Amino acid sequence: MEPVVRVIWEDWADRSLPLPSYETAGAAGADIRANLRPEDRDSGFVLDPMHRAIVPTGIRVEIPAGFEMQIRPRSGLAVKFGISIPNSPGTIDSDYRGPLGVALVNLGAEPYTVHHGDRIAQCVVAPVVQAGFEVVEALGDTARGAGGFGSTGRK
Repeated sequence: MEPVVRVIWEDWADRSLPLPSYETAGAAGADIRANLRPEDRDSGFVLDPMHRAIVPTGIRVEIPAGFEMQIRPRSGLAVKFGISIPNSPGTIDSDYRGPLGVALVNLGAEPYTVHHGDRIAQCVVAPVVQAGFEVVEALGDTARGAGGFGSTGRK
């Protein structure tokens, strides 16, 4: 059985906008839309180059226990305009009940306007495993060893 994310609208939210939705049958991520506050809906929200802001979605979510919601950039916004998510992927924990906002950053050279109803990110609901941690005297050997940050080569 697939997990179900329960959603509640914020009091001020435009309920005519779609909930997060998968745009194709094979999509891993559901698109999330900007649900701007009433005073910003006509003009949109301008994100200047090298600035970041949290864009409201107008919803709160209840993610099933044992799952997380990852917030990821939309590839088209990233490639065409430089719009990304600074903490990509952002994680929404299953016990969080606050407003769902999307942190966006403009890495492009021009200001970017987020319009009311724009698809601004995608969310992936994924299972979570919580590991235990223990102190040991030594770690197991591997062929890679302590090599990191490009140690396996460029090609």
